[in-house]
Amino acid sequence: MTGTPIVIVRYGEIGLKGGNRRTFERALQVRVKSALSALPHGPVERPHGRIVVRAPDDPRRTAERVARVFGVTSTSPAVTVDRSLDAVAAAAVEHAVDAARRRGTPDGTGLTFKVATTRADKRFPHPSTAVNEHVAGAVHDRLPGLTVRMKDPDLVVGVEIRSRETLVYAERFEGPGGLPGGSIGRAVVLFSGGIDSPVAAWLAMKRGLDVELLHFHAAPFVGDASKEKAVDLARALSRWCGRLTLVVVPFADVQVAIKDGADAAFRTLLYRRSMNRIAARHAEAYGAGALVTGESLGQVASQTLENLACIEDTADRLVLRPLVAHDKQETIALARAIGTYDVSVRPHPDCCTLFMPVRPKIRGDVEELRAVDAPLDLDAVEAEAWERREIVRVREGERVED
Repeated sequence: MTGTPIVIVRYGEIGLKGGNRRTFERALQVRVKSALSALPHGPVERPHGRIVVRAPDDPRRTAERVARVFGVTSTSPAVTVDRSLDAVAAAAVEHAVDAARRRGTPDGTGLTFKVATTRADKRFPHPSTAVNEHVAGAVHDRLPGLTVRMKDPDLVVGVEIRSRETLVYAERFEGPGGLPGGSIGRAVVLFSGGIDSPVAAWLAMKRGLDVELLHFHAAPFVGDASKEKAVDLARALSRWCGRLTLVVVPFADVQVAIKDGADAAFRTLLYRRSMNRIAARHAEAYGAGALVTGESLGQVASQTLENLACIEDTADRLVLRPLVAHDKQETIALARAIGTYDVSVRPHPDCCTLFMPVRPKIRGDVEELRAVDAPLDLDAVEAEAWERREIVRVREGERVED
């Protein structure tokens, strides 16, 4: 292919960070390098306003992988070419032909296109309009089935004329945006096998948090399939962040103690209060400044304002609820988009369904819950549950054996 292959990595919100911009850019550069650790490539550089990956062995595969890095808005496999209209046009034709072929139309029939030139280096002797016309003519000659369309075309051939190099591309992979992982801090995610908590974890990572996933497992009352479902969800999420740690806490003894010592109506709230206390233990060990849950507002009985206050009462740090204003269909749509939905709907029960009360408390009172909780004296059984935790590590969709 004409030119030298590179991958263009674009970002958005990071570029608006003012005095902190370089810190976030460096963090993103590190995350891009980490994401490409298994793929052959050259230097990962940070020219003004973007990141570029030099000499990728497989530019398209590299672009697809980097497009899953939090903080990235889009990527493009591209080439650098000589600063001449003919060189630019030749590279544009090759990229357009490849893009059309991938869409199943070798001559471009049925596709619309445009050429978009950015002329950052004003010393280049041809204005952007002249570059657009020259390149569009060459592309259309090679792909006569294409039709020009300036608004929302199927295919955009991009040309960027910069002081040191000229870039050409014809594909763009959309990224998640947000902030690079770890740039904001750490959090522990209370991670069930349902639809909501994996989406909440993904949204927390998108906002720059490194996370560990804390899953409560009610063996022997709930089978190992429930735990493996949580592992599979962690694997699905690891495709976005490279690697994740899932911490599995045996929770059955805590639940039995609650069942035997408290009125059935309070069980669900007491379970969740206990989970928060155990999560706080793990957050302390992990150095996390927040807990993250998949709770929304009003979707189930435990998610009234009063009950959320009763649950949060036992957390010793900030509780983040990324889904608080989502309805279920919005969460399902995002679960499908990020690749967790099909695993989440596998029919395996989680620990919160164990000893489920017929009439759960709908509008709890914090003082009342404290009075019910205190005599149970769960410190010892909670400490033992956390000490017996199992650590599962996943990387790029695969389980990693220690």
